[in-house]
Amino acid sequence: MKQLRSEDKIIENVKRIHMIGIGGSGMCPLAEILHSKGYILTGSDNNQSDPLKRVQALGIKVFMGHNPKNVEGAELVVYSAAISKDNPELVRAAELNIPTMERSHLLGALTRKFDNVIGVCGTHGKTSVTSMITQILILNKKDPTAVIGGKLPLINSNGIAGKSETMVCESCEFVDTFLQLSPDVTVLLNIDNDHLDYFKTMDNLILSFHKFVSMGKLCYVNGDDRLAMEAVNGIEGKVVTFGFSDNNCYSAKNIASGKYGFSFDACKNGEKLERIELHIPGRHNVLNALSAFAVAYDMGVETAGIKTALEKFTGAGRRFEFLGEYGGFVLADDYAHHPTEITATLTAAKNLDYKRVIAVFQPFTFSRTALLKDEFIKALNIADKVILTPIMGSREKNTYGISSEDLKAGLNDAVIVDGFENIANTIIKTAQKGDLVITMGGGDIYKAAYIVKEKLQ
Repeated sequence: MKQLRSEDKIIENVKRIHMIGIGGSGMCPLAEILHSKGYILTGSDNNQSDPLKRVQALGIKVFMGHNPKNVEGAELVVYSAAISKDNPELVRAAELNIPTMERSHLLGALTRKFDNVIGVCGTHGKTSVTSMITQILILNKKDPTAVIGGKLPLINSNGIAGKSETMVCESCEFVDTFLQLSPDVTVLLNIDNDHLDYFKTMDNLILSFHKFVSMGKLCYVNGDDRLAMEAVNGIEGKVVTFGFSDNNCYSAKNIASGKYGFSFDACKNGEKLERIELHIPGRHNVLNALSAFAVAYDMGVETAGIKTALEKFTGAGRRFEFLGEYGGFVLADDYAHHPTEITATLTAAKNLDYKRVIAVFQPFTFSRTALLKDEFIKALNIADKVILTPIMGSREKNTYGISSEDLKAGLNDAVIVDGFENIANTIIKTAQKGDLVITMGGGDIYKAAYIVKEKLQ
């Protein structure tokens, strides 16, 4: 029996819920799950979007714009982390003594309504692996509920409300958010130096992952990742390792490069179970697919069904997402915003059959750029040419004295361009037949790629 928390009692005692920012990619799947469980929902948002249309198609009433009147009649108001404390709807909820709950707390409460919650965590690859597991379970008629950090093309959404007791949940370590969740099974992909503006030290970061994996009864961990193995040290649940090396429970063998990605033998205790041919580039995706394979296989999914689902997987939204061919060059977009991810993405790109790889990179947060400046330079130099944007500060002020000029100084061939329209024009002017152009970053650099699409379509 899962230990209940204060927010669970609120969820149990209310029927009418208002969601501020309901069209957000993180809020939309939660709205779907609540709706499927019989709650009466309303929501508000400033912008029309695909997730918002999905919510409206369910018959949920959505107000455009934020207005104090929107919360009247609600018994609970849920808001995303992007909503400021002085939002008129939050202010009005406080005046009316309506309880409020941040999105991650609601997600935590929802995980306690399912018997089999699979929490996928790690610095890199969470969205891809959550998407892969979800795709395997959907295509093999397991009817899961899922909350994903990117769009899964199979369902054209960031999540789905299923009817089974299984929930697949991307579990993010940022500001310890994932400690709100109650997983039964955890998947720990890797641990790298990220979010140290919050965690301060690597020991604190490892401890946070340790706390998360300690919650489950079963943990799948990358046996080749030293820090991940450190995090599972001493946990009471059963530990299953996966990786490239032979001493892992699940291993990838006979890895070969193909036209769209790598192929490999998925083995358990050294014995081949299935040959998988991936349709997503990058050696790192072999490990991602292997972890998803292990979880599904131990849940009783047939190997042939896992193979089919993984071979049909073409990536999650913004995870080396091919956007098409324009004027002879190919355009792709990727969420890579940490040097390890940039290295993986650009290495994968260089292994494909293109004349040049042009990286269009938007540095995300001043703290990360300052802390990992040299690593960013090394990673970006894998590309043949780099187009940089100014740093997107997001939630931060630039107290670090860092700028994109500091990155450019260490790069072989780079320019800095401001404004998405200008970036799109620079891409069109620079890219030649046979090139791959890949926009990268954790912010909104993808907008430049979509302007290129519009101009050349």
